[in-house]
Amino acid sequence: MELRASTFYTDMPSPVGSLRLVATTEALTGIWFATERDGTLVRPDWEARRAPFGDVIRQLDAYFRGTLRRFDLPLAPAGTPFQQAVWAALREIPYGQTVSYGELARLVGQPGAGRAVGAANGRNPIPIVIPCHRVIGADGRLTGYGGGLSVKAALLALEQRGSEAPPLFPADR
Repeated sequence: MELRASTFYTDMPSPVGSLRLVATTEALTGIWFATERDGTLVRPDWEARRAPFGDVIRQLDAYFRGTLRRFDLPLAPAGTPFQQAVWAALREIPYGQTVSYGELARLVGQPGAGRAVGAANGRNPIPIVIPCHRVIGADGRLTGYGGGLSVKAALLALEQRGSEAPPLFPADR
């Protein structure tokens, strides 16, 4: 089956609410929470199709069941070189661990750029897979998150307990 559109989307339920998945034929480009302003956005040139998201759905399902600790998906987040560096560093934060914005700034070779790192973190277009939820305030408190602080807390708690739950949304075969 030939895929004609260049961008596809589908929605999937999750324990943290509905997620809108967006991808090209080559890579995942976005995950939006239903609570986000852009989470309901569908551009006219996008095609609703679930088939391109089989691996994404399977891996997200395994993550939510606590059996996947690191995603292995082709990703294409759109951003500046600095944002790309921050997002690459986020992917290196181990499952179940957290770092502060200052620590993340040091990881990208920009000590003292905590605010810029925070801004880049906030623009992460592929949350969960690029684990921006693992970044917390220097005092250990949870700070802003696109899906809301309750979602951030739920994702961190999930990683702490590694729960075993049945599949939520079987992927298309």
